[in-house]
Amino acid sequence: MFLKSKLSWSVVIPAKNLDAEGLNLQRAILVRLLDDFAKKKASRDIGYFLAVTTIDHIREGVVREHSGDLLFPVDFSCITFKMLQGEILEGVVTRVMKHCVFLRCGPAEKVYLSLLKMPDYKYVSGENSFFKNDKGAKIEKGTSVRFIVLAEKFDESKKELCAIVSLEGELLGPVS
Repeated sequence: MFLKSKLSWSVVIPAKNLDAEGLNLQRAILVRLLDDFAKKKASRDIGYFLAVTTIDHIREGVVREHSGDLLFPVDFSCITFKMLQGEILEGVVTRVMKHCVFLRCGPAEKVYLSLLKMPDYKYVSGENSFFKNDKGAKIEKGTSVRFIVLAEKFDESKKELCAIVSLEGELLGPVS
C-alpha cells in the first residue's frame, strides 16, 4: 500500500560547503535531504521511502560547535510503500523453486509464496520449472500474480521488507 507520511529529519550542511559569497541554503538543504532520503531506503514503521512530495517547514539552523556544520530540522511529506497484513497486491515472479516462489512487489524483492499456500498447484520440474493447476494456470518466472499478504517483517540489517503471501482466496493467482 502506498502511504503519505509526514516526517521530521535533521539535515546537516557541512561547513566546507559554505562560501564567503553565501550559499543558497534552501537548495543545499533540499539536495541533502533528497540524498539522505535515497540512502535510508526503508524503515520498519512506514516501509520503503519512494519520493519526497513537499517540504513543509525548514526550522532555524544550529551551528555544531566542533565542526561548524549547520543542522536544520526539516518537516516534509513523502510517499512510502508498505505491505500490510490482509492486503491484496500483485507481484512478478522472480524465482521458482520446488517448494516455493519468490516475487517482487514494488520495491519489495523478498515476497515468499510457499507451495502450501498455493492450493491445487503442482510443481513441474525442468529447465524452466513452474507451478501448474488443473485449470491450466501457470506460475513461472515473469508471471504476474495476485496474492494476499499473510505477514511482513522488516530486516533491520538490510533495510528491506520481507513478506509471506498466499493464493488462498477468491480471485487470487496468475493475472492475465
